[in-house]
Amino acid sequence: MDLLSPTIPTPLQRLSNTDIERAAVQLFIKRDDLIHPTVSGNKWRKLKYNLLEAQAGGEKAVLTFGGAYSNHLYATAAAGRALGLDTIGIVRGLELEREQNATLQFCREQGMALHFVTREEYRQRNSEDYLKRISEQYGNPYMIPEGGTTGLALKGVAEMVGEVKGQLGIMPDFMATAAGTGGTAAGILSAGADVLAFSALKGGDFLSKDIHELLHEYKRPGHLTLLTDFHFGGYAKWNDELLKFMQDFRAEFDIQLEQVYTAKMFYGLFDLIKNGYFKAGTTIVAVHTGGLQGLIRA
Repeated sequence: MDLLSPTIPTPLQRLSNTDIERAAVQLFIKRDDLIHPTVSGNKWRKLKYNLLEAQAGGEKAVLTFGGAYSNHLYATAAAGRALGLDTIGIVRGLELEREQNATLQFCREQGMALHFVTREEYRQRNSEDYLKRISEQYGNPYMIPEGGTTGLALKGVAEMVGEVKGQLGIMPDFMATAAGTGGTAAGILSAGADVLAFSALKGGDFLSKDIHELLHEYKRPGHLTLLTDFHFGGYAKWNDELLKFMQDFRAEFDIQLEQVYTAKMFYGLFDLIKNGYFKAGTTIVAVHTGGLQGLIRA
């Protein structure tokens, strides 16, 4: 994985404005968006040990799953090319086969073979029988689930918590992250940090169960608080209010967010800060999980 030349540790940057100062909290942003130019943010950390295992096992190809705007597909395609692994992407939505968006075009440029399936078939992606059939169909490649969320992914994400503790000199009171599959939240929790997870999905309450299932082998994980009111209509949905927030955030802090995950997380976090959710003296580290290739310019 050293072939990908990551920036480790990623910078930890303090944020301050009138609302943060009024609440008397300390807010930092963990700049995992700067970890690598193409294998971005939490995707680098989640893929790290999965791909090292694939290499160690002499695997020639990696197969994974995602939607047409998937950060995970994008990162897997880039990492596979850097490591000399063939990559196969199973993409949700047969009707999107002619889709020419920037994410899918990048995947193709990196040599990823894209196979589009119906949404009904895609829902079987975690079925043991389906995975066996898919594996046989594509030559028994090394398989990584949607979002890269595995036990090995948690190990990679947990290393970020060690970086944060070293940079701050203490464990923060909370680490905040956006949540899609819950793997990043679970990885942070596995290292003993308390997590505020902001669901990017409508009806994301199920994530609590999924996250805790990922942690079943860990005896002393951190405490999870799942926030489900800041999804802005659901996955990959947004409105003018969120785009305006992104624009204001960039103007104030000179940091670019994206509308699928990080803007929703920071919008929710700032709402909590303004409304007195945190007691004075609380230290919060919010993770910028990258994904800027899917940015809608605000």
